[in-house]
Amino acid sequence: MARRTKQDVLSAFRCGEILRAARQVFGQKGFARAGIDEIARSAGIAKGTIYLYYPSKEAVYWAALRGGLRELLAEVAARMREVASFEDKLRAFAETKIRYFDDHRDFFRIYHAEVGNALTRPAATDQEFTRIYQDQVELLASAVRAAVRRKEIRRVPAAQAAAAIFEVTRGLVVQRLMARPAASAAADAAFVVDLVSKGLRKP
Repeated sequence: MARRTKQDVLSAFRCGEILRAARQVFGQKGFARAGIDEIARSAGIAKGTIYLYYPSKEAVYWAALRGGLRELLAEVAARMREVASFEDKLRAFAETKIRYFDDHRDFFRIYHAEVGNALTRPAATDQEFTRIYQDQVELLASAVRAAVRRKEIRRVPAAQAAAAIFEVTRGLVVQRLMARPAASAAADAAFVVDLVSKGLRKP
């Protein structure tokens, strides 16, 4: 790998500061009411500096979203590596994801409530978003395949099972983002584990 220059390090640091400020401002104001000038003030930089890195408010938002989702993927993968059984891996996936969105609920609520329709536009459906989704599903598919080999669960198509588990968890996340959650993250994760385990249990 090529060595990073001082300018590379500075640019990465500056982008990180901008995106942290963007998450805060978008979370407080919503997408429509948030402005680049407010993000700049929160980051402690000139408004023009943001435009050196991002051409528009929408570009800042999607960059912040991508960064958040990459962070989530890294946390989920790390938690799943720490445990061995299928049920524990499933619980690690669901609970880590639910807690992450709970901790960033104001920011991610915008994604579901205001900007979700932007996913139909090319800027939002780039290859990185697809990879982040596929990587999460593959974590689950790998766990399913291993559980089948160990005869923990019945033989099922791993890709379809993983996609279904992902959607069950996503549904709970959306429900929690749209209304104050009635159950703890651990309780909702336990629901996912129970539902999926009973569905995949060997006869």
